[in-house]
Amino acid sequence: MHPVKRISHRTSIRVRYADTDQMQIVYNGKYLEYFEVARTELLRSLGLAYAEFERMGTRLPLIEAHCTYHLPARYDDVLTIEASVEQYQGARLRIDYSIFQNGGDTLITGGYTVHVFQEIPSGRVIRPPKIFLETMERGLATQ
Repeated sequence: MHPVKRISHRTSIRVRYADTDQMQIVYNGKYLEYFEVARTELLRSLGLAYAEFERMGTRLPLIEAHCTYHLPARYDDVLTIEASVEQYQGARLRIDYSIFQNGGDTLITGGYTVHVFQEIPSGRVIRPPKIFLETMERGLATQ
């Protein structure tokens, strides 16, 4: 296991009408999309755009996801999503998420995703590539 102090990044999104269900609240599956936005922006904030990571031959497929819903989000709410990495082990990377409503500190949803590092050409699961390890080191230095 590779513990890190905690690398995190916050990003905001506005709930679109298309994100809501018949009850006029954000459909439960949309939160995984919000996690994806936060995960992508976390890597970008550390200087590693996910598209570039893939161009270098590695991807991070999702192998596990968990979501706990505390309060509903509604159309036009501004959500702040914090994505953070505290550890990664071998070929696995866990990212934790907290979603807050309207720029405040009220937690409405929490969860995590687990990913594996995968070599694109072969589909083989691999250890974190050097570029990822360097990115985490830079992230620790700036947090």
